[in-house]
Amino acid sequence: MPTQTRDAAIVGIYEYPLRKAPGITPLQIKAESAAKALEEAGLTWSDVDAIYDAGDGGAGGMSGLSIAEYFNIKPNVIDTTSVGGSSYEFHAAHAKRDIAAGKAKVALLTYGSTAHSQQFSIGTGGRMGGGPPSPLGNMEGSWGMTLISNYALVARRHMHEYGTTSEQLAEISVTTRFHAMRNPEAKKGMEDLELLPGAREITVEDVMSSRMIADPLHLLESCIISDGGGAVVIASADVARDTKKTPVWILGAGEATKYPESGGDITTSAAAQSAPTAFGEAGVRPDEIEIAMIYDSFTITVLTLLEDLGFCKKGEGGAYVEGGKLRFDQAGAPALNTDGGGLSSNHPGMRGLFLLTEATRQLRGESSSQVPDAKLAVAHGNGGMLGARHSGSTIILGRD
Repeated sequence: MPTQTRDAAIVGIYEYPLRKAPGITPLQIKAESAAKALEEAGLTWSDVDAIYDAGDGGAGGMSGLSIAEYFNIKPNVIDTTSVGGSSYEFHAAHAKRDIAAGKAKVALLTYGSTAHSQQFSIGTGGRMGGGPPSPLGNMEGSWGMTLISNYALVARRHMHEYGTTSEQLAEISVTTRFHAMRNPEAKKGMEDLELLPGAREITVEDVMSSRMIADPLHLLESCIISDGGGAVVIASADVARDTKKTPVWILGAGEATKYPESGGDITTSAAAQSAPTAFGEAGVRPDEIEIAMIYDSFTITVLTLLEDLGFCKKGEGGAYVEGGKLRFDQAGAPALNTDGGGLSSNHPGMRGLFLLTEATRQLRGESSSQVPDAKLAVAHGNGGMLGARHSGSTIILGRD
C-alpha cells in the first residue's frame, strides 16, 4: 500500500450564494468568489502563484492569459484543462501534483456562470454546431441526439441489463432534495428559480409523476439550470499550517476519459478507471468513505458512478440507493451530495467545483447536513456526456 502523503490541502472555499443573478457577469462571480476564498484562508492575491481555469466566465479562448490579467496575477503555473464538469477535479489533481513538485505554493481555482440568466438550453439543446460534421459526433449528430438523450440511453440500457427501475432512480432525487431543504442557499434558489414542485421535500411519486424529458428520465431526475460559481484555494503543507481554517488534504487523485467503442458498455463510466488510481494513491477503500460528492447531472449519472467508484457492484446500484440510505442522517453508506447537488441546489453548467466545496465543508464540520466527525470524502466529477465521450476525475479528501 502506498504511503499517504499530505502535499497539498484545500485551505479556502467560497460559493456564490445566488442561483439567479441578473446583471452580474460570470467574471464578476469568479473574482468575488476568489477574493472571498482567499480571505477565508487568510491569504492575499499576491500569494497566488498558480491559476487553474476551464475557460468559463467569458474570458475568451486564451483563458489562461485573460484570467491572469483580470486577477492581476503573474503565476508560475497556468493550467487551462477544460474537460467539462469534471475540469475542477482535474485542476485539484494537477494542483496537488504541481505543488508536490515545488512549482507552486498557492493555487486558485475559480468558476462563474450565468446559465440561467442567459437561458442556456444545456440538456435539451442540439449538440452539433454549424460547419462540417465533426468525426467525434458522427454516431450522434446525424440522429439529432441531445445531451439528455445520451443519459437516457444509459438509463434504459441499465434497466435492460440489470432490472433497475425508475422508482430506484427516483430515490436519488428524493435524497438530494432532502439535503437541499436543509441548505438555506439551495432553498432560496428553489424559490428564486420557481422550481417544481416548490421548495419542499419530494417523494418517489413526485418524481415519477413529473414530466418525461427523455424516456425514461423525468424532469425531477434532471439537474436544474442556475447561475452561480465559486472558488477553491489549494496550498502547500507549509502554507496550510498557517491558514485560518482546518486544512482538508488531497490524499489521492485519478483521471480518465471514455468514448464510444464498438461493443463498449455504456453503463460503465470513466470512473471505473479513475477511481482505483485515486483510492490506491490515498490508501483507502470505498467502504471507508463517509461523504460522496458525486456529479449529478441526472439520476443515472449518480447510479453508474456509485457502482464504478466501488460503493457497490455493477448492476447493484438500484438496490443500493433505495430507502433513503444515502441521507446524511443514516448509517452504513456515504452521505450523497449533502448540499442538495445539481438536482436541487445549483448547476450553472459545470458543477465540479461545488463537489470540492461541499466535501470541504463536511470535513470541516460546517455542512447544513453534517455527518458527525466526518474524516474522508470523495469528490467525483463527470464531464461531457455519459453514454458518449466523457471525462472522469476522482479526488479523495481527508482531514487530520
